[in-house]
Amino acid sequence: MKKTAFITGCTGQDGALLSAYLLGKGYYVHGLKRRSSSPNTERVDHLYQATQVKDRRFFLHYGDMTDATNLLRLLNEVRPDEIYNLAAQSHVHVSFETPEYTANVDAMGPLRLLEALRILKLDAKLYQASTSELYGNSGPCPQSETTPFAPCSPYATAKLYAYWITLNYRQAYGLHASNGILFNHESPLRAQTFVTRKITQEVAKIYHGTSDCLYLGNLNAKRDWGHAQDAIEGMWRIVQQAQPGDYVLATGQSHTVRSFVELAFSHIDIPIIWEGEGLHELGRHAHTGKVHIRIDPRYFRPNEVHHLCGDASKARRELGWSPRIRFEELVAEMMKADIEKGLRGACAP
Repeated sequence: MKKTAFITGCTGQDGALLSAYLLGKGYYVHGLKRRSSSPNTERVDHLYQATQVKDRRFFLHYGDMTDATNLLRLLNEVRPDEIYNLAAQSHVHVSFETPEYTANVDAMGPLRLLEALRILKLDAKLYQASTSELYGNSGPCPQSETTPFAPCSPYATAKLYAYWITLNYRQAYGLHASNGILFNHESPLRAQTFVTRKITQEVAKIYHGTSDCLYLGNLNAKRDWGHAQDAIEGMWRIVQQAQPGDYVLATGQSHTVRSFVELAFSHIDIPIIWEGEGLHELGRHAHTGKVHIRIDPRYFRPNEVHHLCGDASKARRELGWSPRIRFEELVAEMMKADIEKGLRGACAP
């Protein structure tokens, strides 16, 4: 019998990739999407259209993580075998501006799902999307499942509640509920407000002559950047385990924002040299002297996280999971996609 999955946040990067991945495995996939006055399903429209031809296996439902009765009704109707909670207000900087909303979606949202599971007595496995932001500036690096948490933003603090309430419901009610502590994972589907996509999109615009300068915040922040396609395979593997658990998914290598920028510019044959310090630092074309990177204080977080790098030893050992796509391949793929979008005059998702 084919399995049924319920995915919250299915129109985002991870949700779209996971939907395609599960459909490829023969699942029926039900996705939760928020009502919007403008189209917000660009990443999954092709999946919906493809499954209408012969075997309809992809379904979209209106809903929101702040609406408990809606979640309860949908789960009762769908009765899924697996639930992937990927919905979140996931932008760290924005969480400082909308802390209450972030807490309502990112902390209380998972609680509403867990309560629905408990009330309905659903025999479903739940995956809760956690984040490396839990670690903040806790010190030890690389970070593993046993590293202390020290969240540095409303987003990370809300996700910390989600992490612990998932573990609590697992222990208290015997739910198959697991946390995936994912480090940064990117793809051409990443939203343009995230620094990686902002970089590749702006560099592509510079290549096409529609922009000349990229504005960034902290160039020295170090992150463990992997590919989202590797990440969603890890999510699925976590849910397939006989026993629930908590797993770090990461590459084990970290790179600075500065390195990401230099690599992106190298794909359009612009070598970058740096001048100045702090807010006055500039990135120039090494040959022409033209300024292509400037620092904008608006893009600094109120509380910066300096270095995140994950230790995925447990996932390698227990899940048989390991990342396949290297950092350099990730940047190249994102640059190629944004350059091609520029050639077509397409808008970013």
